[in-house]
Amino acid sequence: MLTGFMLAMTYLGSAGFYIPALVVLYWCVHPRLAARAIVLLSFGSTLNTVLKLVWHAPRPFWTDPSIDGRQPLASFGMPSGHAQNAVVTWGFLASRTRRAGVWAAAVALIALIGVSRVYLGVHSPGQVLAGWGIGLGVLVLGLWLEPRVVPWWSGRPLLLQAAMALVIALAFLGGAWLAVRSLHGWHWPAAWARAIVAAGGHTRPLTVNEAAAASGGLFGILAGMSIAAARGWFDAGGPLPRRLARLPVGAAGAGAVSLLDLLPWPHAAGAFAVQALLALWATAGAPEAFVRLGLARRATPALTRPGDGPDEPAQ
Repeated sequence: MLTGFMLAMTYLGSAGFYIPALVVLYWCVHPRLAARAIVLLSFGSTLNTVLKLVWHAPRPFWTDPSIDGRQPLASFGMPSGHAQNAVVTWGFLASRTRRAGVWAAAVALIALIGVSRVYLGVHSPGQVLAGWGIGLGVLVLGLWLEPRVVPWWSGRPLLLQAAMALVIALAFLGGAWLAVRSLHGWHWPAAWARAIVAAGGHTRPLTVNEAAAASGGLFGILAGMSIAAARGWFDAGGPLPRRLARLPVGAAGAGAVSLLDLLPWPHAAGAFAVQALLALWATAGAPEAFVRLGLARRATPALTRPGDGPDEPAQ
C-alpha cells in the first residue's frame, strides 16, 4: 500500500501528469496562467536535462544492491527532475494566492514527491535536495524576471521573438552537446548496467536526443506563446460542452504532428523538430483552430508588433 501511495506521489511530479494537466488548463480554463506555468516548467525541465548530463551521477539502486529500484530508469540521477519540477509547478500555482491552506498543500506535495523518489530508490536524498534547490532558483528567478522581460519581449517584432526563442533553445542544446562531448569514450559501468536490467530497464548510448527534445519543446513553447500573444490570445470561457469539445480537436492535431516521428530524421534533429512542432501546435495552432471553429473567441484584438505587418481582424 505504501509503495502504491509513493508511486501516486511520484506521478504528481512527472511529465505524464504536468503536461496533460497544463494543456487542459491552457485550452479550457485559464490560458495566460497556464502559459506562465508552462514556460517556467519548460525552462526548468530543459535545464534539468542538461544538468543530468553534466553531472552524470548514478541513481542509488545502480550502486547499492540493497536498494530496490522500483522504476527501471536509465537516465542519470543528479538533480532530481521530479523534485525540481514539483517546486516550480506547485510553487508557482501557490504563489498566485496568500491562502495558508494552498501553501500548506503545495509544500506537502513538494515534500511527498521528493520523499517518494528516495523511497522508490531512484534518487538519493542529496539528489532530491539539489532538485528542490534548483527548482526554487528557477521559480524565484522566473517570477522576478517575468515583469521585466515579458513587456520587453512582447515589444519586439514577432520574427525577432521567434529567433530569440531559437537561440535560447539552441544554447541549452549546445550545453548538452558539450556535456556529452566531454564524456567521449565513457561506458556504462557493468554494475550500473546490471542493476538497470534487473529493474526491468536497459542502458542506451549517451546522446543529446533527450536534450534535443526538451530544447525543441522550449523553442516551440516560447515561439507559440509569442504568436498567441500577437494574435490576441483566446478566451477559454464558455459552456462546459464547448470547452470539452476543444480537447479532441487539440488531441487530433497533436496526433497528426506526432506522426512526423515516423520519418527517417537524424535522431537529435527529429526529436527537436517534432517536439517544437508539437509545442507550437499546443500553444498557438490549437487555440487558433478553436477560434476559427467557433469553439473559442479572441480575447483581445490582434496586436501589430513593431516591424510586423497589420494583422487580421479579431474574430
